[in-house]
Amino acid sequence: MTETTILVVEDEEDIQELIVFNMKKEGYKVERADSGSDAIRMAREIHPDLMILDLMLPGLSGLEVCQQIRDNKEMADMPIIMVTAKGEESDIVAGLEMGADDYVTKPFSVKILLTRVKALLRRKNGGSLEEEGILRFPDLEINVGKHETLVCGQQIKLTHSEFAILHALALRPGWVFTRTQIVNAIRGDDYAVTDRSIDFQIVGLRKKLDTVSHYIETVRGVGYRFYE
Repeated sequence: MTETTILVVEDEEDIQELIVFNMKKEGYKVERADSGSDAIRMAREIHPDLMILDLMLPGLSGLEVCQQIRDNKEMADMPIIMVTAKGEESDIVAGLEMGADDYVTKPFSVKILLTRVKALLRRKNGGSLEEEGILRFPDLEINVGKHETLVCGQQIKLTHSEFAILHALALRPGWVFTRTQIVNAIRGDDYAVTDRSIDFQIVGLRKKLDTVSHYIETVRGVGYRFYE
């Protein structure tokens, strides 16, 4: 079985050691970089399976690293978890919009970080939910082919936009989506959804989901996610 390689990009020695120690403890092969330029160089050389990327780095910032990764065809699909010290909403939104897949804020729980890593690696390795077929969760079923949603076995009527939003979020449980990313995820189906109208759509969706509305979680100042 091929060893999974994680590149940890962090200039604070104590935090870098903490992450590296726990990733190795889980059986991952770990490489490390102290700056943005080193991160780009090493990513090109070793092609890691996942990158844990601090936003505040000497030289190239984490945002610039993320952008360069996404602009490179050979590395564009590399999962990236960004780490932000301040936890400022603007930093989180900027990172997600730049192409980061998830984030943690300092100080962070190692257990949560490991959970995020495992979830992203499962998706990369084909463990994600299929974009066609039926998505099943406790008391909730989303039939993509029939365009039907069942709550506790009873069909509920969703608009095209509401169904598209629910489907997009449910495909990636736990992933945080900004409002712009939700719009982009359903764009192409000619749904009349804009960045500003997402909140309104979510309110309507939650009302119709009723007893399972808890699946749609608000991430304050950032956006939404499907939370099991």
